[in-house]
Amino acid sequence: MEKCREILVSGIHSINLNIPEDKIELLLAFIKLIEKWNKAYNLTAVRDSEEMVRLHLLDSLTIIPYIEGKHVIDIGTGAGLPGIPLAICLPETRFTLLDSNAKKTRFVQQAVLELKLNNVEVCHNRVEKYHPEKNFNTVITRAFAGLSDIVELTGHLLTKGGILLAMKGRRPDAELEQISEMKTVIPVRVPGIEAERCLIRIQSLAEAKVS
Repeated sequence: MEKCREILVSGIHSINLNIPEDKIELLLAFIKLIEKWNKAYNLTAVRDSEEMVRLHLLDSLTIIPYIEGKHVIDIGTGAGLPGIPLAICLPETRFTLLDSNAKKTRFVQQAVLELKLNNVEVCHNRVEKYHPEKNFNTVITRAFAGLSDIVELTGHLLTKGGILLAMKGRRPDAELEQISEMKTVIPVRVPGIEAERCLIRIQSLAEAKVS
């Protein structure tokens, strides 16, 4: 795990984040949990722990500067990504981790218990059927569908002035043309990963008229 620590600490420094040692320990403990459960639960196609640090932890942490508000939902969290790494590093923010796969939400719930994360709620549901008592300042997704579908499926979850952050690979120009909401494409560099990454920030038209 020492090499994983080196990759993580170097990557965190590279993306100009300040994450204390106790949080680094939790991030590495999370990778160990994924490794342990992966054999039975098939949580991720990534099997190498060092690649998990790059593709799962650092990829998740790059979006920290763009999260707004204290009430955040991760749609299609899968193995708890990016929700759990974000919740570890942002303990004052409340996170809801939503997924329709019961096997994966069972793992995420276990990870939350073992890592003692008291700012996380895990929810097994489909996004279109989920109607929370309180809406969210930020909706995050690793882009489970096209952008227009994501906007339509998640709109009911946002507070007025809330934002959607869609994590994508290459800049999806064709998808961007299909949505009329205010949008910003933010290039993202993940340390140790050559593949293109970008973050699409989308704000509602209602908020755009006010600003």
